[in-house]
Amino acid sequence: MSDDLFENAPASSGDYDSSSIEVLEGLEPVRRRPGMYIGGTDDRALHHLAAEVLDNSMDEAVAGHANRIEVRLDEGNRLLISDNGRGIPVDEHPKFPGKSTLEVILSTLHSGGKFSGKAYATSGGLHGVGVSVVNALSSHTRVEVARDKQLFAQEFSRGQTLGKIEKLGAAPNRRGTTVSFTPDTEIFGDRQFKPARLFKLARSKAYLFAGVEIRWKCAPSLASEDVPEETTFKFPGGLADHLAEQIGERECVTAEAFTGSQDFPEEKGRVEWAVAWPLYSDGSTSWYCNTVPTPDGGTHEQGLRAALTKALRAFGELTGQKKSKDITADDVMTGGEIMLSVFIRDPQFQSQTKDRLTSSEASRLVENAVRDHFDHFLTANMERGKALLGSVMERMDERLKRKQEREIKRKTATNAKKLRLPGKLTDCSGEGDRETELFIVEGDSAGGSAKQARDRKSQAILPIRGKILNVASATADKIRANQEIADLSLALGCGTRKDCDPEQLRYDRIIIMTDADVDGAHIATLLMTFFFQEMAPIVRGGYLYLAQPPLYKLSSGKETRYARDDDHRAELEETVLKGKKVEVGRFKGLGEMNPGQLRETTMNPETRSLIRITLPEQHEQRFAVKELVDRLMGRNPEHRFNFIQNHASDVDRDMIDA
Repeated sequence: MSDDLFENAPASSGDYDSSSIEVLEGLEPVRRRPGMYIGGTDDRALHHLAAEVLDNSMDEAVAGHANRIEVRLDEGNRLLISDNGRGIPVDEHPKFPGKSTLEVILSTLHSGGKFSGKAYATSGGLHGVGVSVVNALSSHTRVEVARDKQLFAQEFSRGQTLGKIEKLGAAPNRRGTTVSFTPDTEIFGDRQFKPARLFKLARSKAYLFAGVEIRWKCAPSLASEDVPEETTFKFPGGLADHLAEQIGERECVTAEAFTGSQDFPEEKGRVEWAVAWPLYSDGSTSWYCNTVPTPDGGTHEQGLRAALTKALRAFGELTGQKKSKDITADDVMTGGEIMLSVFIRDPQFQSQTKDRLTSSEASRLVENAVRDHFDHFLTANMERGKALLGSVMERMDERLKRKQEREIKRKTATNAKKLRLPGKLTDCSGEGDRETELFIVEGDSAGGSAKQARDRKSQAILPIRGKILNVASATADKIRANQEIADLSLALGCGTRKDCDPEQLRYDRIIIMTDADVDGAHIATLLMTFFFQEMAPIVRGGYLYLAQPPLYKLSSGKETRYARDDDHRAELEETVLKGKKVEVGRFKGLGEMNPGQLRETTMNPETRSLIRITLPEQHEQRFAVKELVDRLMGRNPEHRFNFIQNHASDVDRDMIDA
């Protein structure tokens, strides 16, 4: 090696020597880098701790050693999970003299009974990582084990053992393991377990294994209308029961859902599925492996998609529908309520948080199991099979039509004059240095002012008529028939739902500009609901904004200021206009503002302020947003009524009087 490689090297190694190398022992790596083990320290990670402990109890149930689990949330953010399984071994571990096996499992990474497959044929826990990680990230953990008619207990704090295992005495009528823990505020801050989230987790586990009974309890102060203080979950029908509850009274393409299961004795595995196709539904999917949710799907999902698609193509060929060869998996899956659960040995996941299954054999197992059953489902009742095939082929025809329209649109996109645009749209020329913007404006009056106030090169105006359709509670047919929504979709040019493509969006920003009052807020909410449901990629991409028009005009002599709301008005009067005689004018709407005022306060990029509307990146957080939108904007008015009752005391009296 040539010496000139080192000519410019520093003369000294500084303070970098053997003492600089830090060796983390025990569970300290977990506390230093929790994201490596549970994906972060947010709400999702916090609830991941609960899932890990519950998964261990579920593994005992699936293995046939337990049939009852208790999940109890107490005040002080303390969670207890108990089962009547075999109980963690408490005798001295042969490789760790002086330590109980319980202590080794709780305080040592990669210790457990899930590596060799001798203790568990299939398991959902983190193979010796899960419970030790929970212990590491909890300020206090207590484990009680009832085994051989004796009760034992040991306590820990932040991964450290607080004392030797204790023998508490005889327990002739008790067996199993009880883990109670309090997440460490040093790691998670003031985040608290959400009762509704834990309640849903416990219920879903009961659906996933028909032989288990799960008892839910929570402190009275944590109970609510949606979360009872105490209840019991047991579902003999498994996923079929879950699907029936989710479908409710909705009409489906086929009167009977496609449900079933199959065991694989040689692989010691099992597949269970439940699928239905409700009318006028966006559908939903739920994927599980060894009772663990895999929200991003994976190889088991691929197996199901392949089985359903191949079976429907074959059925189409059998019934003389030659076009069925063009059916895709998306045609089959779209709009379906789909649940799939697999139990396999040694599952492989994409990450420590197990969001996506990557085990290659899962695809083969699922496809082979489901294909035969689905073939029989279609052919055993030909009318049922033809109804489903017809529904899927309608989606196929819509997809092919949209594809053709997109191809035509791409060919004409270079010439804006050739694009078909709504008559109410006052478009911009797209010339100049600034990014293009579409202002969605409430009413023709405000639209008129906005047209005069705009920059013709970069700002387009689309007036809408009052309160648009609430898409969260409307059928797909009603949405398609709505003129305001049709005009908006046409103006944006990016498609909706699964066909929404931000690359095709005709503007760099979409700005909702409504009156600064309650009615304006309602219209803005309806529009945000539209974008969330129909054009979610546009929201995720950061293209959607809320304008901030003023509510008040404050005049003092030749000086004029504008205030967005009451708080802003008070701030201006206390600072900028303090001690001066102020004349206050209140705008009843955008239409009351002359074009100059509207341009200065709301539309000029140099002087305005905007609020960007975005969606969280985390899957669980996005799901929470969807639940909130469904609750407040969906078809069930009781949810909105309850929300109003629960938050009525938060409303300012002055706002009501106004």
